[in-house]
Amino acid sequence: MTEATTRTRRPRPKLVTLTDAAAERVREILAEKGEGYLRVGVKNGGCAGMEYVMDYVSEIEKFDEVVEDKDVQIVVDSKAVLFILGSVVDYEVEVLSSRFTFKNPNQTDACGCGESVTIVPSQL
Repeated sequence: MTEATTRTRRPRPKLVTLTDAAAERVREILAEKGEGYLRVGVKNGGCAGMEYVMDYVSEIEKFDEVVEDKDVQIVVDSKAVLFILGSVVDYEVEVLSSRFTFKNPNQTDACGCGESVTIVPSQL
């Protein structure tokens, strides 16, 4: 046996997980639309460098990743995979607002207003 075949691979972290609140809100959004998917990604922007984005899409793009958690499917933009690997998506409701939030192990900083973040690609 070679050294490569005797090594044990470390377990790969789950791409994205959803809290119960996030899964319920995704179910509600998809029920309103009747079909399609909620797509998660990141884009360049804001004072910290990147922003999380969530969009409703009717079709899965060729290289997108489909994640199933808590009986809900979401789609992750292929260009965002290394930036959000291991993230937990939550849905928070406050007195005057509600929003999806991300607890991301790859996030190193955020701007003061919370709209943009600094994310380093996962070194998986």
